[in-house]
Parts: sequence; C-alpha cells; structure tokens
Amino acid sequence: MNPIEQAFTETIKTVLKKHFGNQSEEVFENSQLIQYLNQKIKSANRGAKARGSFANLYAVYVLAEDYLANNFQNRKGEYADYEGALYINLFLFWRMINP
Repeated sequence: MNPIEQAFTETIKTVLKKHFGNQSEEVFENSQLIQYLNQKIKSANRGAKARGSFANLYAVYVLAEDYLANNFQNRKGEYADYEGALYINLFLFWRMINP
C-alpha cells in the first residue's frame, strides 16, 4: 500500500510514534482505518465547504466510542458476541458531537 501524503500526515505519524514507537511506520502503512482517516482529513484546512466528507469521520468516531465504552479493548474475543449498539443511541451521540 502506498499511503497518500497530505498536510496532516505528519500529525498522524507523530501521534502513532507516541503510541507505537518504532512500530509506528508499520502501523501507519498497514492500518486500513488509519489510511481511510488520512485520506478523509486532507480537506481539513480547506474551509467549511470542502469538509463534507467529515460526516463519515463522525460515524467512525461514534463507533470507536461505543467500542471503548463497552471496554472491548480489554475484553479480547468478546466483541464477536456483541449484539451491537442501538442505532438511536449512536445517532444521538453523533448529533451531540456534530451540532
């Protein structure tokens, strides 16, 4: 995979370096989610009209928050048994962070 380099790529790499140390470049290159985020935020400094794709980022954020709220990062193997969140709860949280 050949990652796209854009204005915020270095910020992403700095955060990854902080959390993953010497493995940060491997994480950056091999994580499909990070590649998706890297592509989507390339318009962040272009003004409000260029940021229409941010709604997808809010959706990813809401799902990640649900994952963390249920402590799945510390409960290996249990996520497969998760019946899922109620859509209305996720939607209300999305509305709260995306006025």
